[in-house]
Amino acid sequence: MSDTKENDLPIGIFDSGVGGLTVLKAIRAELPRENLLYLGDTARLPYGTKSPASIARYAAQATAELQEQGIKLLVVACNTASAVALNALREQMSPLPVIGVVEPGARAAVSARPGGSHLVLATEATVQLGAYRKAIESLDSAATVREKACELLVALAEEGWTDGDIATRIIRRYIDEASGDDFRADSIILGCTHFPLLKGPIQVIASDEVLLVDSASTTAAVVGETLRSSGRLRESDRAGSLRFLATDGATRFARVGGQFLGQPLSYKDIELVDL
Repeated sequence: MSDTKENDLPIGIFDSGVGGLTVLKAIRAELPRENLLYLGDTARLPYGTKSPASIARYAAQATAELQEQGIKLLVVACNTASAVALNALREQMSPLPVIGVVEPGARAAVSARPGGSHLVLATEATVQLGAYRKAIESLDSAATVREKACELLVALAEEGWTDGDIATRIIRRYIDEASGDDFRADSIILGCTHFPLLKGPIQVIASDEVLLVDSASTTAAVVGETLRSSGRLRESDRAGSLRFLATDGATRFARVGGQFLGQPLSYKDIELVDL
């Protein structure tokens, strides 16, 4: 793809809610000239507690909406949807590229800590599917992987309780529970897009010797590599545009999403769509 008009199409990004805005923020930092179109399926969140069949159906519907809007690349910014539906979404979007958040995070952890022990903090569905375990073990057979469901961390991030005693106690409890049987992590993978907001206290509790892998930044790097190698980069001297779609709750999306994006949002910035 080298046509200027096609290269000006946005990168499509979808998540079950606002957590994927951490991925959007990282992509914007990596590729400031790209137009970005974000869809949060807020009417049906969280995906992390749904069945694989429901998650796959929701992901396909969100992807169809972004296809109809017109995009040049899809980022599945939801770890759970990446774990469940990535191959189906690639078939649905073919020949356009589709990038999930699981593989980039797994690859970054293995590259930095070969043969190491990796702790994955994620949602219940991502853990039950063993998504990161499978990805890491396919890349490094000598690696040890432990996965821990941390549903309360999602609530902490959305409430903005990302530091202080409550956050510290909950994070410490999860990490302590995951550290039984003398397991000591060389890396901690933030396997949910909400968790980068808690990166500070997680690093403090884990110690500086433990590598924290942020799937948002690793995914953004892969998006950049993919666009460059395929000639899809937008050529412009101007910053790219941002559009936000949601399936419910524009006011809450703006309030909570602003924390994830790192800038104020108004409900007027959010377009409601029906999937």
